[in-house]
Formats: sequence, structure tokens, C-alpha cells
Amino acid sequence: MSTDDPADALERYEVGGAVRDALLGRPVADRDWVVVGSAPQRMVELGFRPVGRDFPVFLHPRTHEEHALARTERKTAPGYRGFVVHCAPEVTIEDDLRRRDLTINAIARRPDGTLVDPCGGERDLRARVLRHVGEAFAEDPVRILRLARFAARFADFEVAPETRAIAAAMVAAGEVDALVPERAWQEIARGLAEDRPARMLSVLRDCGALGRLLPELTGEHAVGGALVPAGPIVEAAAAARAPLPVRFAALLLDLGAGEPDDDRAAALALEASQRLRAPGECRDLAVIAARERRTAHRGDALDPSEVLALFERTDAVRKPDRFDALLAVCAADRAGRGADESGGSDARLRRALRAARAVDAGAIAAAVRAAPDGDAAPERRAASDGRNSPASAATPDGGSALAERIRAAVRQARRSAIETALSPPGASRYA
Repeated sequence: MSTDDPADALERYEVGGAVRDALLGRPVADRDWVVVGSAPQRMVELGFRPVGRDFPVFLHPRTHEEHALARTERKTAPGYRGFVVHCAPEVTIEDDLRRRDLTINAIARRPDGTLVDPCGGERDLRARVLRHVGEAFAEDPVRILRLARFAARFADFEVAPETRAIAAAMVAAGEVDALVPERAWQEIARGLAEDRPARMLSVLRDCGALGRLLPELTGEHAVGGALVPAGPIVEAAAAARAPLPVRFAALLLDLGAGEPDDDRAAALALEASQRLRAPGECRDLAVIAARERRTAHRGDALDPSEVLALFERTDAVRKPDRFDALLAVCAADRAGRGADESGGSDARLRRALRAARAVDAGAIAAAVRAAPDGDAAPERRAASDGRNSPASAATPDGGSALAERIRAAVRQARRSAIETALSPPGASRYA
């Protein structure tokens, strides 16, 4: 069997992020290629597998690296999908590079290592500048989001003044309004995952795109037009290497122009999440954090009943990982505001949650069913050292009287467990 690489039969160029990152001395994860002078049928004959939906892209039969046929694009309608793509053997590598977004992403490398750089990308890498390739930048609103995302990734790069100007003109022309939510979310999520996500927010704010995508962070909800405190809180979450749901919740944590209205903040967080069609995990944490963070910050002052109420509102017994994520948002909130560390408060709530989850709701439910109707405390006879059983075991009959007695018994057992867990060592409940 031949071991020849089918790519050797192609005129191909390494392109995009792999070339850029190699020139910057950064790790290269994936490599993409542009193929010149070929056609889809020829790629299939060589064993490449077609995967492109909007334009011809093929996977190498062994390395699975993407090989796209060189192409150009022509704007035909507003928005992200308003393009006609032209692929033909006569399209050159220079033609393909000139359709790209930023000069630093418009560099190709030949197999012999020499560069094809018709847009001055290597120069801008050295100068640490994010600059659009040409006027075609204005044809695709996603490029504004990509510009902002790269500002978050490359913290020492500045956006060229002319690129700022063209982005602002695109927003004024309504191009951002044509973005599909899923595409906007994809880029915003990737920007939040970078080391300096506040730079993404600043670029979007400066060109006006933030007000179209997330008006909750601007206008009446902002303080002096600044990203206060969203930027610092998100930066604190990034510094802690927090996962995306925590970073997104940090972004939407302090809505409502500083008003201490937790329900209003939660409603705004929900509205923003739904507009972007954020995944449920991100949406739910953002809403819970906006509504509950003030209470969670007071974790060291809450009595057992208040702690239990917080757990019930956040469904913490069933979803402890999400409650832990809430505490991570609170930690980012404190760090972003320069507040004193309150790790003791978080530790107290975690200790209480472990105690509440250790209550055996199934055993309590069985004891209630077996007890005479007048027995007010069957939970005292139930084992309290097992894992919590599913909610259905504690509430089998919906709103019936029996189910209500079970719920009350489980709540009382959890409250007692929390009280014991939060009592100082050696303290007596009956002192």
C-alpha cells in the first residue's frame, strides 16, 4: 500500500491561526489549509472527505486537517449569511487571503516555509496592531465580534483607529442587528473564555455593538458609560480560570444601574440570556447569581432557616455543583470590587450544604407514611447519614396532605442538620 501523502498532489498553503500563532511563538493547536487550482471532484478522488456546507471544505484522509478550496465572497444581503461564495481553480491564494477579516489572520505559508502576506499581517504582528484587511470587512458583522475576541486574546495589541471607525460605521448601518443569535453567542462565549474578556467588552462598547447585543450593560444600566462593575468582575473570573457559565454569570451579575433589586437584576439577566440563546447552564447560573448573590455574600451571617431558604431557592441540594458555581461567581464579584476576601462565608455555606444533602429524604418519607397522622416529628426516627434520595421520593403525591407532611419533615430535618453543622465546636443546641 502506498504511503504517499495525497496532499503532495495539491498546491496547498497553511493559513490562518496556525501561521499567526507560530509567528508569535505561541502554541499551535490545529492547522488549516487552503488549496489552489483544484476542484471538489479532484479532492474526492484523492481521498479527501467533504464536510463543508457553505463552501467546499475537505478533511485529509489521515490527519483529518481541514483543506478548503480557495474562494472569494460577494455581499448580496445584510447579515452573516448574505454572501455568495465563488470557488474555482483560478482563484489565487492572494485572492483568498484578501477576503479575510484581520491582517494578522491573512498570512499563508508555503510548504517551503516562505510566507504569502499581501495585506501586511507580519508587519502588524510586530507592531501589535489589530487591523482590518480591507473595505470588505464591513460586509460581515461577525467580524466585529471576532475583532473584539482577538482584543481579548491578545492583550498587548491595539485596535487600529481606522478599524475602530469601520466597526462603528457598521453598527450605525444596522449590520449588527442582522446577526443571528447563535453566531453572536459563539463569538461572545469564545471571547469570555480568553484571558482578558473585558477588552472584548470595551471594543464592543466603543463601536456601539454592545448596546445592540447586550443593552443591559449599557445606557441606563451603566454607570457613567463605563463597564462598571461587569468588566472587573469578568476579569476576576478569568483570573481564577473559572469555566464559561461562571464568566457569563459574572458578566450579567450587576444589572439594573446599581439598584438593590435582585428580582429586577434576575429578570434582566434572563432577558439577555434568552436574546443570545445562551445554553441553559449559562442562563440558569446567570439568573440565580443575579438574584441570590447579595444573600450568598452574607453567608456568614445567615441563620439556619435563612441558609435552608437559600438552598431551596437555588435547588442546591439537588444541584450542588451549580451552587458551588454560584459561590465562584460571588468570589469573582468580591475580587472585581476589591472587597475583602470572604472565603469563610463560602466555607460555611458549603459545610451547611453537605449537612443538608446528608439527610436521607427517602427514610424520612417512609417514616412519615408509617407514622400515625398525629406524629409531628417522624424524622427523628429516620436515618440521617445517607445520601439524599430523588425529589420524587419525598413528594410522591403532588400537593396531597401526605406529601406536604413529608416535605415539612424533610425541611425540618435539613434545618436541624444545618444548625448542627453551623454550631461552634462543643456548642449545645439546648444551651
